[in-house]
Amino acid sequence: MTDKPVVVYGASGYTGRLICEYLREYNVPFIAAGRNAGKLKAAMEANVAGIETADYEIVEVGHEPEALRELFAGAEVVCNTVGPFAKLGPTVVEACLANGTHYLDTTGEQDWLITCDKRYGADFAAAGLLLAPGLAHMYTTGEIAAELCLERPGLDTLDIAVFWGGSPTVASTLTILVNAALAGAHYLEQNKYVPWDPEAGLYQLVIPGQHELALALPWGGTSHPVWYRRDPRVANVKVLGGVFNRPLMLGVPQIVAAAVEATKDLPPDEQYAALTATAAQVMNQMPPRENPRINKSLDSVHASGPLGRAHCVIHGNSNYKQTGLLQAYAAYSLLQRPPKRTGFASGCQAFGHRDLLGVLSSFGLVREPVVTVGS
Repeated sequence: MTDKPVVVYGASGYTGRLICEYLREYNVPFIAAGRNAGKLKAAMEANVAGIETADYEIVEVGHEPEALRELFAGAEVVCNTVGPFAKLGPTVVEACLANGTHYLDTTGEQDWLITCDKRYGADFAAAGLLLAPGLAHMYTTGEIAAELCLERPGLDTLDIAVFWGGSPTVASTLTILVNAALAGAHYLEQNKYVPWDPEAGLYQLVIPGQHELALALPWGGTSHPVWYRRDPRVANVKVLGGVFNRPLMLGVPQIVAAAVEATKDLPPDEQYAALTATAAQVMNQMPPRENPRINKSLDSVHASGPLGRAHCVIHGNSNYKQTGLLQAYAAYSLLQRPPKRTGFASGCQAFGHRDLLGVLSSFGLVREPVVTVGS
């Protein structure tokens, strides 16, 4: 049993390191957990700023139910960064439920969110626990923008665009390929999931702040259609996203199509191994630490209804730092008070969109949102 209230599972990865960094800033003791103690130690010492002042412990653990239940015993919150989540997430979620531990993760794998909602949401709610997958820049910052629009009544349709600078991490590259090969992407139309056309390729979007059209993809469908499916205010949600790097975006459909074609006839275990190998060829090293002059972010939401319009833009920087901060703040908050909603919930549903916006703003990661009503 641990005496540390927070466990960061997958702490040696790019996002895990940042969660640890911000937990240190909130003075929250934590366990940095993962499969390899040597990698964890090296990551903490070389990549987590100020780690010498943190109250933390390194724990090596296998991805097995009993080992994770033992690790989580005594903890109040688990921040999970180990994906692909549809494959590896159930073991972590079930260990949290068994121990009475809140669960947070960083993914927008749509099939995983649907699984969390349908399979585990009621049990977490009955236990008074939060089950919050998708607490990350790519999903939560856009959700904040959507909620700012929805403060105006009568808007039932959300058109969301999410862009960021830089490139995907090793883990997120694998997640992209696994999601494309093994799961579909959906948008929300009249509160029902509708599949995106997998053959559509790249979409061209007009986004605030530039004349050149941006290139975007459904990116697995993202979290937002799942979060809003049972929201009485909202009936329709579409989300497109991408990186500002145009040459990189031009290459993504070809990489994904080749991976899907090469693995479509393989058994599930062989598919996963083949996709892992492909991901390693695409991205086999950690990206550098984010530079706010390069790693910019943009979240744009057009909300509309029969008689109304609103548009919100949030400009920011360092999307992975935003994710690390959101995770750390959520853990910090859960140690002090119950969430606004238990069971399956989004970041904004659990903590409040203005609270989360205030946190991101206070750390200099987003600017004041620009909200335009009626245009």
